[in-house]
Amino acid sequence: MKHYCLILVFLLAVSTSVCHAQAENSEIKEDFKPSSKNQPGKEYPQVNSQGYARFRVEAPDAQKINVSLGLGGRGGTDLTKNSEGVWMGTTAGPMDEGFHYYHLTIDGGTFNDPGAKNYYGSTRWESGIEIPAHDEEFYSLKDVPHGHVQQVLFPSPSTNTSRRAFVYTPPGYTKETSKNYPVLYLQHGWGEDETAWSNQGHANLIMDNLIAEGKIEPFLIVMTYGMTNEVKFGGLRDFKIDAFQTVLVDELIPYVDSNFRTIADREHRAMGGLSMGGMETHSITLNKPEVFSRYALLSGGIYTPEQLQGNTKPELIFISAGSKENPDRVTTAVAALKEAGFNAVSFVSEGTAHEFQTWRRSLYELAPILFTSK
Repeated sequence: MKHYCLILVFLLAVSTSVCHAQAENSEIKEDFKPSSKNQPGKEYPQVNSQGYARFRVEAPDAQKINVSLGLGGRGGTDLTKNSEGVWMGTTAGPMDEGFHYYHLTIDGGTFNDPGAKNYYGSTRWESGIEIPAHDEEFYSLKDVPHGHVQQVLFPSPSTNTSRRAFVYTPPGYTKETSKNYPVLYLQHGWGEDETAWSNQGHANLIMDNLIAEGKIEPFLIVMTYGMTNEVKFGGLRDFKIDAFQTVLVDELIPYVDSNFRTIADREHRAMGGLSMGGMETHSITLNKPEVFSRYALLSGGIYTPEQLQGNTKPELIFISAGSKENPDRVTTAVAALKEAGFNAVSFVSEGTAHEFQTWRRSLYELAPILFTSK
């Protein structure tokens, strides 16, 4: 229980992603371009080469418009109305590289930006904006063979319904019918759902590009809803893992092993997750060490040697965070695990906080070693 409380405080501390410190002495370059996350044909919102974002909203009868930024909509940018009833504004400082959720607050009401595509986060469909990253090449859409992300509906007797998951199968899966694959069960964070890793995280493109470059042996990724959003953000300390553990271990894994060409054993099965999904990974891997051999916590806490004592030893433990989160805790924890004889790896994403650029980079670092480290 103490672990959950610490992570909750951690999430709140890193929830905003706008950097104001650089704003005072910076001259804003007028090289703004539409965000790559815009609706087709929409010119706004726009981003520039420095990481500033600019917004435009047509609402002539509105009295006040604010653009919320960061996890949970804390902070934001007030827009100004011109004589034609068009509201515009630019962030006070450059934003971190990568993807961000946001929404509009218009006269006290919450709305999505009609210029931007929507992504499920903060327990609702939020507008999304992409700040170009210096290393975006690794998750860019390229002219390489592509895998498939398919929706599956699996029976769940414990919840008396059919539940949804998305399964990434690598290029060549449908042709190489005699080959079986390892599996990574990859969880989203609180407020998100099973669409997050594909839509916001570009997990499929990261995998496609790594496979095309010959940097990894292909594996499947399974993404399902972690049953976390039924509790409010402030009540996450009371989240119980039991129901989701049953769905994942007793229902989803057998379904995947029966319907996909997997190597259906502990050695070739991994679990990982970001933020709340990391907390779920932490609990389930400790409860079910006979099911998973490789663990990954992405901004989702740490393991200690004491927690792992008495359990079947994992083949790999991967722990990551952004440099604006609590990187010392990650590197210290991994050092302690190594000292205790565990194969542990840390990764710190430079210049990012509790956001998808941290987790995209984490998956990129994790994938090549996930099923090769022993």
